[in-house]
Amino acid sequence: MVKIMGVEEKIELVKRNTAEIIGEKDLNELVKSKKEPSCYIGTAPTGVPHVGYFVWGLKVADLLRAGFRVKILLADLHAALDNTPWEILEERYKFYSKIIPLMIESMGADVSKLEFIKGSDFEMSKEYVSDLYKIASITSVNDCHRAASEVVKLGETPKLSGYLYPLLQALDEEYLKVDMQIGGTDQRKIFVLAREKLPQIGYKKRIELMNPLIPGLLGKKMSASVEASKISLMDSPKQIKKKVNGADFIEGDVDNGIMAFLKNIIFVLKKDKKEKLVIGRPEKFGGNLEFENYLDLEKAVLDKRIHPLDIKNSVSFEIISLLKGIEKKRVSLEKSFARAYPR
Repeated sequence: MVKIMGVEEKIELVKRNTAEIIGEKDLNELVKSKKEPSCYIGTAPTGVPHVGYFVWGLKVADLLRAGFRVKILLADLHAALDNTPWEILEERYKFYSKIIPLMIESMGADVSKLEFIKGSDFEMSKEYVSDLYKIASITSVNDCHRAASEVVKLGETPKLSGYLYPLLQALDEEYLKVDMQIGGTDQRKIFVLAREKLPQIGYKKRIELMNPLIPGLLGKKMSASVEASKISLMDSPKQIKKKVNGADFIEGDVDNGIMAFLKNIIFVLKKDKKEKLVIGRPEKFGGNLEFENYLDLEKAVLDKRIHPLDIKNSVSFEIISLLKGIEKKRVSLEKSFARAYPR
């Protein structure tokens, strides 16, 4: 028998593990008043997708369970504006359209309920371009620079394309006809710009939900453009073990990418499945340890009751397990990957 979720339970599910929600009061009213609210998250096919994507993938799964209609924008034009070569744009889009559903499916979400949309299918329309001119006419260069600075690779001599990026992202909320947008905390300034500028051209402002960012394996933001800082969804089990073993993790210190991944992804999945995290250890070192929640693990690390290597081995196992669905499709994915990321 399928359990019917109450309104407060839905709201709690939508909000859990978020970093910030702009328009939280509006979100509460939306869930109470609308049978099937809608939201979207955009991902630009630039670098190779990595395990940091699981953070927003989990939120997509939460929203589906809470009765939201979820749209995933595969933002090919945004990728071009962020310096992806035009000649390989279509191949990048094709690769993302194959691997992103597999990632979300690995978390138990029903991908048949997701709507995948290609950005250029509507962002080239006459109406959209007209609105782009309108929003550009009321937005300063300084506002665009501030909004794009944490998301777009602007460099020392920024291209005009990078400044268009946040304007498109703002307009996408209207043209996708959604109530809410999802993104990382690095997109906050774009969200604020959208809420300010859309009403000025006759459209309503949306709710903005932000997920935390996962630190990289080497202590920085996990980035698709910094190979050593992240684990690609295409990495083999051998590569995953090597990268995790090489990650920053000082004994007794919980401020690192490994612990952040456990907190924001692994323990969330374990809780939903009513499972415990098992840290495998040889009997001579005390045998296996089980943790029901992140705080218990964090305390064990702070007390130096568990060695970083034991945690790394467990994380490698969990990541490899999560990527089993992708591993099964490796042959076909490799062909698409080679066309999308030619050497």
